[in-house]
Amino acid sequence: MKKHIILLLIILMLITSIAISGCSNNSKTSETSNTSESAQNEVLTFKFAMVDNESSNYYKGAKKIAEEVAKSTNGKINIEVVAGGALGDERSTVELAMNGDLDIATAANSVLTNWIPEMSILDQAYLWDNADQAHAAVDGEVGNLIEAKAEELGLHVIGYMESGFRNVFSKKPIKDISDFKGVKIRTMQNEYHMAAFESFGAMPVAMPAGEQFTALQQGTIDACENAISNCLANGFYEVTKNITYTNHAFVYIIVAMSDNAWDKIPEDLREPFLEGVKKGYEAQRQYLVEANTEAEKKLKELGVAFHTIDTNVLKAAYKETAAKRKFTFDPEWQAAVDKAIASVNN
Repeated sequence: MKKHIILLLIILMLITSIAISGCSNNSKTSETSNTSESAQNEVLTFKFAMVDNESSNYYKGAKKIAEEVAKSTNGKINIEVVAGGALGDERSTVELAMNGDLDIATAANSVLTNWIPEMSILDQAYLWDNADQAHAAVDGEVGNLIEAKAEELGLHVIGYMESGFRNVFSKKPIKDISDFKGVKIRTMQNEYHMAAFESFGAMPVAMPAGEQFTALQQGTIDACENAISNCLANGFYEVTKNITYTNHAFVYIIVAMSDNAWDKIPEDLREPFLEGVKKGYEAQRQYLVEANTEAEKKLKELGVAFHTIDTNVLKAAYKETAAKRKFTFDPEWQAAVDKAIASVNN
């Protein structure tokens, strides 16, 4: 009898143990399921830093990127655009992104040249005859080269906005290369841009962008150069009543993401994310065209005169100076540039 009672107790203990174990496993399965569901529903938010203000076409483009990314990822990725240099200038925000302390930074291609010297090929004057060539380059093999080098720095280049071709804003009319003689013109600290104006007969003066308006007022410089919309946005028309269509240089605005931020994007969302970014930066390119057209109209109303100049003469002068100074570039990058030009010309 005792044996039967003991056996019965053992059976009851086994049944109880199995039941408890089953409940525990069901609880763990439920927790795992809830965690997985929570991860899928989590919204990623990235900070996107830029130096341009909220009235610029660049900010409009950045907001379009944010809009398109939200749409293409079904709201799973949110981009917060921080404008006006609130998080630092171009160089410092790129460094923050490299260190993983900022999600997305923007910078002119000449800024990235500090870390990717091969990119200096893009700083040349009269590199592109038109915007189609410039786009073919970064949307093709030149872009691939930039992206590979950037990854070594802890950055993912995800897009190419632009400020496009630059023109000259001057106090006196400039209609011929001879009119550049003795003109003190503000440029970026860029040897190729400065060499171009030297070849035209001008006197390039490198200074920070924020100082040029006062320098124009005080007569420290006679001219500056940038996209036409920049002349209106920064009030240069108050002291420079002439704009010359030199189209001497083309400037990209690189959009780069930190490794830390990129690694947070789930694999299945990376392609939709990049598709959204592309739609946004392609829209910015059109916003720039519209901004320049609108600015030209308003500037003419404000009494600014627009002048054409023989750019073939300017290009020849620069090429001669470049040859004398023996400007050479990485063969692989030169081949990629040549291929972009040929793809459009053919």
